Amino acid sequence: MTGAAPRRRLLGSLSSRFVLVTFAVALIAVLVTALVAVQVVQTVEEGQARQQLKTQAAALISSGRASAGRLAAVGDRFAVVSPDGTVTGAARAFVGPKVVRDLKAGRTVSTTTTVNGKDAVLVGIPGGDGGGIVGVRKVADIAAGDSELLRGILLALVIGLVVATAAGVLLARLLGRPLQRLADGARALAGGRRRVPIEAQPVAEIEDIAQALRTLDTALATSEDRQREFLLSVSHEIRTPLTAIRGYAEALADGVIPPDGVAEAGRTLSAESERLRRFVDDLLELARLEADEFTIAPQRFDARDTVAAVLRAWSGASGGAGVVLRASLPPEPLGVETDEMRLRQILDGLVENALRVAPAGSEIVVTGRILPGRVEVSVRDRGPGLSAEDAPVAFDRGALHARYRGARPVGTGLGLSIAHTLAGRLGATIDAAPADGGGAVFRVTLRSSDTPRAAS
Repeated sequence: MTGAAPRRRLLGSLSSRFVLVTFAVALIAVLVTALVAVQVVQTVEEGQARQQLKTQAAALISSGRASAGRLAAVGDRFAVVSPDGTVTGAARAFVGPKVVRDLKAGRTVSTTTTVNGKDAVLVGIPGGDGGGIVGVRKVADIAAGDSELLRGILLALVIGLVVATAAGVLLARLLGRPLQRLADGARALAGGRRRVPIEAQPVAEIEDIAQALRTLDTALATSEDRQREFLLSVSHEIRTPLTAIRGYAEALADGVIPPDGVAEAGRTLSAESERLRRFVDDLLELARLEADEFTIAPQRFDARDTVAAVLRAWSGASGGAGVVLRASLPPEPLGVETDEMRLRQILDGLVENALRVAPAGSEIVVTGRILPGRVEVSVRDRGPGLSAEDAPVAFDRGALHARYRGARPVGTGLGLSIAHTLAGRLGATIDAAPADGGGAVFRVTLRSSDTPRAAS
């Protein structure tokens, strides 16, 4: 049992299978070639025997030996047919009535005959007096003469089989070794190593595998770098409110805060704990979005109703910040087919993000418009806006948060990433761009519906 597993592994390897396939193909080719060679050799030998008998019979006729009755001179391979149809000679048993009739009619005979279970090649040459000479050679005698030639052919085929097998072993090594090295590289990647050197391969198909491993290596390294940065950002964001909560808690426990400052300390603790709660909620929402069990409930409705609900929900917060929140919607319905609750979640996140950066006295506009086969809903603010470098990474986790932390108001750094993931789950698209006149605009594009659901 100890050696069974290595044997199975050896027989299951690509190199061993390549050798076995090469050997099998070579063996089949050798067998087919041997069969064809035997048939060809036999055919050629029979043809040569017929020609030899024909030449000898013609020589006997031209020499006059047959007419002279010198049967002993013609040997045991020949028979003489007299003009009256009488057959004499050692080979007379092979000469049938049809051969006699053909010779008497002046026709040359070339055929195969059988006597007492023995096959033979027969050639008859007509004579000038109505008889003729018949030459016979047994097929067994011809085959006996072929044995030496067939042994030579068989030896050549065996040598060819050995050479083909050796070539298969060589090719298996040439192909198996780079594949084994690529497998080692893949295992190194799976083990946590990065920047694993992958050599260029001379075979195009193997080079495709190598290139895929290089791409995977780069993608894994990039993803892990982003995860590391994200975790550092998360740790920083959690540490800040925790530090404030711990400081005020210790001050309260030590009696450092005077009675008239307890209320303010409580408000600070509440605000910091709320900030921490929102951050944890964002993390949980992002985890749910990336889980396979995240569900979508498509329905048909008028997106204008969703925009109106968003404006009602955020009117208090915008008024308190001194920001005008308004909508710009067409008179016709914005019929869409998607999950209304998830669309509301996206728009809430975009409006919250806009309120964070919009200065007092500015406005936030939620716009809806109909495109061919699509509906677009956008949120525009008059905040500090986005640069050309910001737009491509606006939805990456914490990218803008890390870039502008300390320079402008920022949230948890996860809101835009959540909106982007939600849009993808809905089959929608979302993009960010600098707005005309300053600020930023975020556009959500959804599939339209010809029959929008009536507003409730």
